[in-house]
Amino acid sequence: MSGVAAALQRRRERSAGAGSQEQAVKYLGQDYESVRRHCLETGSLFQDETFPALSSSLGFNELGANSYKVRGVTWRRPTELTSNPQFIIQGARRTDICQGALGDCWLLAAIASLTLNEEVLARVVPHGQSFEGGAYAGVFHFQFWQFGEWVDVVIDDRLPVKDGELMFVHSAEGREFWSALLEKAYAKLNGCYEALSGGSTTEGFEDFTGGIAEAHELRRPNPRLFKIIQKALNRGSLMGCSIDITSSADSEAVTSQKLVKGHAYSVTGAEEVEYRGDMVKLIRIRNPWGQVEWTGPWSDNSMQWRQISDDDRERLSHRSEDGEFWMSFSDFLQHYSRLEICNLTPDALTDDSFSKWALSKFDGTWRRGSTAGGCRNYPNTFWTNPQFVIKLDEEDDDPDDGEAACSFVVGLIQKNRRRMRKMGEDMHTIGFAIYEVPDEVAGQRNIHLNSNFFLRHASAARSETFINLREVCNRFSLPPGEYLILPSTFEPHKNADFCVRVFSEKQADFQELDDPVEARVEEIELDYDDVDDRFRGLFGQLAGEDSEISAFELKRILNKVVAKRSGVQTSGFSLETCRNMVNLLDRDGSGKLGLVEFKILWTKIEKYLNIYRQKDVDQSGTMSSTEMRTALEEAGFSLNNALHQVLVARYSEPNLTVDFDNFVGCLVRLETMFKTFKTLDQEESGSVELNMLEWLNVAML
Repeated sequence: MSGVAAALQRRRERSAGAGSQEQAVKYLGQDYESVRRHCLETGSLFQDETFPALSSSLGFNELGANSYKVRGVTWRRPTELTSNPQFIIQGARRTDICQGALGDCWLLAAIASLTLNEEVLARVVPHGQSFEGGAYAGVFHFQFWQFGEWVDVVIDDRLPVKDGELMFVHSAEGREFWSALLEKAYAKLNGCYEALSGGSTTEGFEDFTGGIAEAHELRRPNPRLFKIIQKALNRGSLMGCSIDITSSADSEAVTSQKLVKGHAYSVTGAEEVEYRGDMVKLIRIRNPWGQVEWTGPWSDNSMQWRQISDDDRERLSHRSEDGEFWMSFSDFLQHYSRLEICNLTPDALTDDSFSKWALSKFDGTWRRGSTAGGCRNYPNTFWTNPQFVIKLDEEDDDPDDGEAACSFVVGLIQKNRRRMRKMGEDMHTIGFAIYEVPDEVAGQRNIHLNSNFFLRHASAARSETFINLREVCNRFSLPPGEYLILPSTFEPHKNADFCVRVFSEKQADFQELDDPVEARVEEIELDYDDVDDRFRGLFGQLAGEDSEISAFELKRILNKVVAKRSGVQTSGFSLETCRNMVNLLDRDGSGKLGLVEFKILWTKIEKYLNIYRQKDVDQSGTMSSTEMRTALEEAGFSLNNALHQVLVARYSEPNLTVDFDNFVGCLVRLETMFKTFKTLDQEESGSVELNMLEWLNVAML
């Protein structure tokens, strides 16, 4: 995000994101000060066993152990590479970052942005680190934002070297190592160096600020873009712009009006002035080179400045070759290709003169067969995705625009996908849809909306695209009301963890919609006289001389009976399931079922069979995991997303189907657990406390 990188030099406030350096989470439990102190006391140099100097830390494919690219690689400390290594020489500069044999230019552009502001750099690259004799222990640390928290990553300073040169990031000077060590820490956080290959600079930049980044393509500008820029400036956001290049020869080529292609500019102002009887929108831009300025209309010495009021000219005009200049907003849209805005979290802005976003955040999971429903192209499963509702009550502070609207930015991040590249995983294609919540559902927070809602209602907004990047982010402006946000992968049944963030202009209520956990199972009350003669006779034949049915006998009976039922697939009732049935209904503690107990069980199984056939919509003889979710509701169980994930993992086949015996086993187990809890919770407080013996009795049921 090169444009936003340049904007950092305009920030004098501490853009640290949530938490202080002292509050950062210690990655893998490693504490920098403790490690350093131990090494200094023992006179040893730190060797990090959690990210060893081995090929496994380099990569898994092109940089894997058998790749020719890693032949001859050794790991050397800076003290072994040069006689006088330095951490940072006379401050960090963009020239400290030279790309090596790794496709992580996206990350290097973000690292380069750190050099433009000392306070931001100090957040990611803490002070007090050096190679000086009394302080050097071969250990360094860096801090990154990760999905809502700051993480402190400790590394040793052994760097991969080939043919006497650093393999990856290095400084042009050769004796400066902060950028190489920063890259190593980021590689450790993501699993290995190769995991950093390919990406978006916004990803790296967010990990250095904790903000949320949005990109605007200027060939298709948002109609309210000028107002968006003004508000972003009022919120201390970092903004930058750039001009696309069409070939490598275009890189940093200067146009006839002194604009530089493929170069990072920062946006520093947006104003309106009266010019020749009309209001003209102006935008102020800065070239971080400190020179080479726009020479077109509204440039420093242009004639337009003579035809505006003295007050406006005094307020806005300056004539110095400092790299900062004004241009009309229309020229800006014509000449520049892209605007990037990095919105900072409220606690990143210590200056009270800035307006601040209200931030809401939720973590969630997509799990195959239960909560990974895919996009709207898959209506049978889309509704099973996690659902979040945001209530927007207050309109934006735009008294002159005549619109009743609420502005907000939604960012959806898939977590830890780079770290999983070693296991053959990569980024999923992700996006989200937004629905207006109708009046009849408004205010409800304990209901997960089902497929009928989404079949009847169209989305009010959605992410601009589904894309296989770590984050998809878009800005919206909608009327006040309640809105449902559904994040999803493009295809269903993709396992992943995610984080959804909403930056809103005004405070907003943001909650997950999920069903309550409760059982509404109808108790079947029978006594001896309620059992008809035909069933008594059948029971007598099945039970034998002791007039009771054990779990072993029940297993034989059920498998013989169910095998004759058409349209129902089963792999056979297990002894464990049959024992659970006996435990559920054994009222006299004999470990077997008498006549009345067996009749109640039989009635339950008949009910379960009817539900199973009814929910098996395609009449395949098995139930899909999605169909099972609605079947559980029909049977009287309301469960949240987390429990549905557990049940799919426990009772479904690898192809996500559930046969009849597993369906019955699931229902019986659920009913037993609810009944046991209710028995223990005599005060109906919703919680119970167990000692070890009581817990074992419950767990062994």
